[in-house]
Amino acid sequence: MGIRHTTLAIFWLALALFLGWDWVSSADINHRHEPPLFAAGSGQAPTGGHCSAF
Repeated sequence: MGIRHTTLAIFWLALALFLGWDWVSSADINHRHEPPLFAAGSGQAPTGGHCSAF
């Protein structure tokens, strides 16, 4: 194996380990607390962050 193949193997292994760790340690997503997609651009005032400054 050349240096490039070794580097690529290390990269993909590190990425797979990171994604596996993230999957195991993250809390489950509660889809009931997310706004429905059809409400995007509904004209409701935004809340939080820089968007609410206007």
